[in-house]
Amino acid sequence: MYLWTKLFHLLFVIAWMACVFYLPRILVNLAEAGADAAVRERLGLMGRRLYRFGHVMFGIALLLGLTLWLHFRMGVGQGWVHAKLMLVVMLLLHFVFTGRWIKRAVAGAALPSPTALRWFNEIPLLLAIPVLWLVYFKPF
Repeated sequence: MYLWTKLFHLLFVIAWMACVFYLPRILVNLAEAGADAAVRERLGLMGRRLYRFGHVMFGIALLLGLTLWLHFRMGVGQGWVHAKLMLVVMLLLHFVFTGRWIKRAVAGAALPSPTALRWFNEIPLLLAIPVLWLVYFKPF
């Protein structure tokens, strides 16, 4: 059961990370759409659906991760797990912030420039790299 739990945890993490990577790109597109109501409406719908889907994927990944940690004792007492969890919390905060920004943009709030949003779009990658490093190498 351990390997099946680990496999499905990874699968749902990958699905959530797809949302984490794509949701900020929708923000860039919203910023570039200008006053085109049809495009803004379509992007808003896509953003809200992706945000909801991401919450479901994160929830399942979290439950499976907790099962690995608490039931199978994976990583218990190892510092790399705590460092990884801190980075995952940062990714989750970025995801939630992005989703709320999309909701406000759909309601008519102004967004930063597309260039600023492109930089914002890179934050998940900068957080995902150390997460992968920690999981793969388990340095401490």
